[in-house]
Amino acid sequence: MTEELFRKDARLAMCSAQVVAITPQGITLDRTVFYPLGGGQAGDSGGLLLEDGSEIAIADTRKEKDDAGTPTGRIVHIAAPGQDVLLARLQAGDVVAARIDWERRHRMMRLHSATHLLCHLVPQLVNGCSITPDYARMDFAMTAPLDKDALTQGLAALVAAALPFAVESISDEDLDANPQLVKSMSVQPPRGTGRIRTIRIGGVEGAALIDLQPCGGTHVANTAEIGAITVTRIEKKSATTRRVVLGFAE
Repeated sequence: MTEELFRKDARLAMCSAQVVAITPQGITLDRTVFYPLGGGQAGDSGGLLLEDGSEIAIADTRKEKDDAGTPTGRIVHIAAPGQDVLLARLQAGDVVAARIDWERRHRMMRLHSATHLLCHLVPQLVNGCSITPDYARMDFAMTAPLDKDALTQGLAALVAAALPFAVESISDEDLDANPQLVKSMSVQPPRGTGRIRTIRIGGVEGAALIDLQPCGGTHVANTAEIGAITVTRIEKKSATTRRVVLGFAE
C-alpha cells in the first residue's frame, strides 16, 4: 500500500519517499503527495528529485492495477517520455523527493471545490464529472433547463461567504443509513476500511451547511480560496442530462 499523504493534507507539495518498484506501469513509492486519477479528478504531475540533484519528470499519476484490472492499493508515478538514462539509474530502495506541480494542483483544487458548490446550487444526481487544471464539467441527471448567469452569480455568492471546508469521515453503516449523501450515480465511495472520507462545506459556528458528501479528492480550505469562477457553458447532452462547464473568470 502507498501512504497517501494528500488525503490528510492537500497543501503538502513535497515529501521524502523510498522507491518500492519500477514496473511497466510506473514508479511506485512507499508514500506520496501525488494524487492519482480518480473520482473525476486528473492525476498530478511534477517530478522526483534524485539524491544527485537530477530530476525525473512525472507526467501523470495513476492507481496501480493487477493483471485482472483490480487496484492494488499502490500508486504509480508515470515518467514523461525521453528519460531512459535517468530511469535506468533508479533502483528500488532509493530515496527521492516527490514534488508535485503545485500551481497545476491548486487550480484543480479550486475547480473541484467549486463543483461541490455547484452540487448545492443544482441539487440533482451527478452522472459524470471531470476536473482538469483548466476547467471542470458536471453532468446532472435532469430535464429542466439551467440558467448560466444565475449559476455564476450563485457560485460568486458562496465564494464570497468564505465558508470553511472540513475533511471528515463516516462509517459504512452511517452511509448506508444516509444514501442521499452520495451525489454521484457513476462513482461509489470506496469501502473496506470501515470509514469513508467526506467533505463538508459550512455547517459550523452557525453557518449553513452547503454540502456534505463522500469525496477522496483534494480541496481548498475555504470557499474564498476558490476565487472568481464562471459557468462557461451549459449543454443538453441528452434528454435527461444537462452538462455544466466551469472555468476561471480571471
